[in-house]
Amino acid sequence: DATIGFIRQAELKHGRVAMAGFVGFLVHQQGLTWPFPMTMDGQPWPKLEEVGSVPALWDAIPEGGKWQIVLTIGILEWWDEYQFEPEKNKDKPKHYMRGGKPGDYPAFVGGEGRILPLNLFDPFGFSKKMDPEKKEKRRIMEINNGRAAMMGLFGLLAESKVEGSVPLIAGKLPHYDGSVMAPFESNFHLFTN
Repeated sequence: DATIGFIRQAELKHGRVAMAGFVGFLVHQQGLTWPFPMTMDGQPWPKLEEVGSVPALWDAIPEGGKWQIVLTIGILEWWDEYQFEPEKNKDKPKHYMRGGKPGDYPAFVGGEGRILPLNLFDPFGFSKKMDPEKKEKRRIMEINNGRAAMMGLFGLLAESKVEGSVPLIAGKLPHYDGSVMAPFESNFHLFTN
């Protein structure tokens, strides 16, 4: 059924993003950054001690960098969703709303027109040798871990915004004055400065 496929795809996709976001929050909370400059002109990555909280690190990224992230996500979404000329793209999995498997991300390599060296999911091919029963068990684990990560990430964000909102970590995260739901909050513009 198309509706069930859509809902399961959304759950898997949001769970995967939340798992990455939860780990990213914890990494940034430790003050870790990449060892190379953030911009081509040598601007360093914002430091946690300079901005005050993990969500404020996003606010400190230049607008061009934010747009690069948003556009990259858009390209990945397009790669997952496009279904042009299926007769020419036989190696692409069926769309999840047309009988395909939710969460089955199309390959970047292995077919005509694929340009990237590794696939997004399972870049080294570890799951190819798994039997279907083990794959199904792993899928259920991924769904459950994604659900937990969604709750965990929003718990961290809630505690950053409203101290004491998550009793288990009350007072352990610095306060954030911005808005996590408005990523371009005060300076959003497309074509003007």
